Amino acid sequence: MPLNLPNLLTALRVLAIPLMVVCYYLPQPISTVGAAVVFIIAAVTDWFDGWVARRMGQTSQFGAFLDPVADKLLVSVALILLLHRMDNVFITLAAMVVIGREIVVSALREWMAQLGKRASVAVSGMAKVKTGVQMTAIPILLWYPSEPAGETLRLLGLFLLALAVVLTLWSMVLYFRAFLASLDDAPASTDS
Repeated sequence: MPLNLPNLLTALRVLAIPLMVVCYYLPQPISTVGAAVVFIIAAVTDWFDGWVARRMGQTSQFGAFLDPVADKLLVSVALILLLHRMDNVFITLAAMVVIGREIVVSALREWMAQLGKRASVAVSGMAKVKTGVQMTAIPILLWYPSEPAGETLRLLGLFLLALAVVLTLWSMVLYFRAFLASLDDAPASTDS
């Protein structure tokens, strides 16, 4: 692993995940506020590590690998915490869609890389917007106070999570379109 600031920030994002879980299980109000703050700091490092890597010319293959893995782990664990906290059908379905999409798209990228066509399923602008909406919805839902005053915040978080689910499905459709187009461009097999 090349030791540079972007890779260090990404590694810290992975290390923040157990801290977020520990905070979540502390007594209220530390639990929800702490988990949300850790998530927000980790989410900011997601933006910052990429910016630093490009700005300082410190991009690396390891960083390109670890960055999306760190994001997927952070979001997946946070969604599991939300399942525990809210225990409802919508959160369950949202978690299934988001985590399922990440698994499918990661497998698709791996397969395309083996075919030498990884660039055809590169990260899209839609996926970046989806990530931004997820990274906004999740800390709101982790933090919102349980008392009635937090209801507006909870509804905002649920709306943003619903939007993230729609963007998640749409970005997966875009990846599959790119995948199918790259298969159409492949030379025909001569097997008989």
